[in-house]
Amino acid sequence: MKLSIPLLGLSGQVPFSLNSAGLRSPASPQANMAVNDAFALKGGNDTFSPRDLVGLGRPGSAVANYIGDLALVPFSKYSFEDKKNYKSIFIVSLDNGDIKPLQISLEKGGDTFWLADRTIANVADGELYALDIVFDGAEVSLQAGGFKPQLVGKFPTTTSTNFRYNVESSLLVFSDYVYEDGNLSTVKQQDDEWEARGTTAYVYDTTYERHWDEWQGPKRPQLFSVSLSSKENNWKLGDEFNSPLRGTKHYSPVEPFGGLDDFDISSTHILYTAKDPELPYAWHTKQNVYIVQIEGDSKPKELTSGRQGAIHSPVFNTAGTKAAWLELDKDGYESDRAKIVIYDLEKEVRFTVTQGWDRSPDSLTFSKDDTFIYLTAGDEAKVKVFALPVAPTPSQSTTHPRLDAKYSIPVSLTSKRASSDVQVLPNGRLLFSQSSFTSPKNAFIISDLPSIQSAILEGNSDALSGLTPTRLTDFVKEELEGKYLDEGEEFWFKGAHHRDIQGWALKPKGWTPDEAKKWPVVLLIHGGPQGAWEDQWSTRWNPNVFANQGYFVIMINPTGSTTFGQEFTDAIAEDWGGKPFLDMINGWKHALQKYPEIDADRAVAAGASWGGYAINWIQGHPEFGFDFKALIAHDGVFDSTYNGYSTDELYFFNHEWGGRPWESKSKKLSEKMSPSNYVHKWSTPQLLIHGSKDYRLPETESIGAFHALQQLGIPSRLVIFPDENHWVLSHGNSLKWHYEVFRWFAQFV
Repeated sequence: MKLSIPLLGLSGQVPFSLNSAGLRSPASPQANMAVNDAFALKGGNDTFSPRDLVGLGRPGSAVANYIGDLALVPFSKYSFEDKKNYKSIFIVSLDNGDIKPLQISLEKGGDTFWLADRTIANVADGELYALDIVFDGAEVSLQAGGFKPQLVGKFPTTTSTNFRYNVESSLLVFSDYVYEDGNLSTVKQQDDEWEARGTTAYVYDTTYERHWDEWQGPKRPQLFSVSLSSKENNWKLGDEFNSPLRGTKHYSPVEPFGGLDDFDISSTHILYTAKDPELPYAWHTKQNVYIVQIEGDSKPKELTSGRQGAIHSPVFNTAGTKAAWLELDKDGYESDRAKIVIYDLEKEVRFTVTQGWDRSPDSLTFSKDDTFIYLTAGDEAKVKVFALPVAPTPSQSTTHPRLDAKYSIPVSLTSKRASSDVQVLPNGRLLFSQSSFTSPKNAFIISDLPSIQSAILEGNSDALSGLTPTRLTDFVKEELEGKYLDEGEEFWFKGAHHRDIQGWALKPKGWTPDEAKKWPVVLLIHGGPQGAWEDQWSTRWNPNVFANQGYFVIMINPTGSTTFGQEFTDAIAEDWGGKPFLDMINGWKHALQKYPEIDADRAVAAGASWGGYAINWIQGHPEFGFDFKALIAHDGVFDSTYNGYSTDELYFFNHEWGGRPWESKSKKLSEKMSPSNYVHKWSTPQLLIHGSKDYRLPETESIGAFHALQQLGIPSRLVIFPDENHWVLSHGNSLKWHYEVFRWFAQFV
């Protein structure tokens, strides 16, 4: 059933009382706000609604087995009836996309990974199970008798995760949280002692005291190894857990988002990245790369130069003779350009290969014969798959080797959407996952890599022009059948300093090219600020949900956005309220001219993080001329000076605002560009949303802005999620978030 949004006039204006969010608002500041208690989100068989987004199945990235004929894909789906998120995996044929994938439910959730070509491991609640798969080339199935996993063994804790298994050495490497002694076997005892300490106090002598969404306790993540072998298909987990990082003060994966992409294993060694243990974490991003014997029989050896910033995606080549990683130059700047560094382990020579390439890779892997590196990288608001021949090792370590262009400028193999998690398969194929504005992740294959590699080495770009990846999966096809999903249209315009700026437009459900109907419009502003609106699926800020609620959607990638070159990304530092807004003003005018069906008198805007800063900045600058009728700021900066003291990762503020908050340059910038200094010019109705566990931008940023709006008598509402961080992740909270967002906009447009 399709439900319309009533248009409200002045006759509908009433002061707020206790509302559906459980919040009580005073009557006086709301005297000029129309309230619609009968508001309902649009829905229907052909409408992609917020409920559809929240309840839609969520596929992860495909991970192939060792011979490359099957892949497992993590999958989750939320049940509104049970109020529960159900976890499962799909087993997908990589040779024949017509073979129906096998879905296996995981009652306890947990981690899954390949043990052998027909055996999957599942670790949940500290227990490791093995499950055999049958594949005859025509059907994927379980062994006769159905789901009969074998209990292989138990881990000392229930928090082990990030599993990598090496078939050759029969060793399993994983991460877990341990106390300072690095002893996995005593964690449970120390947990009990910590809980029984007789107080709830946390005491800190160094940062971090809290990070992302957690107060930092006495445990940190480290890597461990254990034997995991099979005899006549009877698996056995060893009882001796090796701790190769014990006593090093190396904590890996790197919190809060590090995982499998922070380490790799060969048959003999672990390659990993960790924050520099000698530097304060909160105002340094410097990470080092280390190599250590897999069972911890030797001390770790550092492979980095000591003059770098953050590190991502360390990987071994197939032979274990080279390592590669993504390295940022600047310590203290998390959005610096990532460059590919190769370390020849035999010659002990380190060299940078993409010094002259103005893009930042996201992940990388070696080809099976170690002659190529395959990677993903953002390029003009798409995330593409690239290939790069491995350069000959120079005679000595260098950041600027003299390389032929074919060894330093990657060649793109895809041209649109958002690709991730590349994996080279036997028989000359490449597996990767890809999403877009119209679909969550699916698995794709690029075949005939030998021909592609030959064309690249010969400089024959014409041979790659017709390259078309093969799509293997379509997990949510039935759920999206008949739903309106706009693919998005790119537009370009001149921004600050006459630079070409890119944006996206998504047309609302019901739009037709020949109709004269006018549509309300929403400008969505991305966070970061070093981020971008890319052609990829989102479960949080999904532009097609806005389009299906009847809004023409405009998204602009202004100064500071990624994927358009490092100079463009860097240009927002110390200029948050400057060039990006010249870009958005010009882009807004361009969109209104290009799309006459937009009703400029029914325009609204929303943004999160830096996008929330942008909303607060627009509030205080009516001279920009946007004339928005309502605004929404999610987890945004209100007072930049306060943020410089209260945020968890202090290096971010120090870089973006030219120094620490008490220093002269930073103070002058905050005086000029903090939204709190322009509250006297605020006038637009505004909704503020914040998570109480957001330690990147504490909830008092939104509370402070809300207090200002209330005292000014400007229609305003505050929505607090006590259990959410910088993002809204809970399925129920996500639906509530969408309800409040669209209810707010509906009152004014």
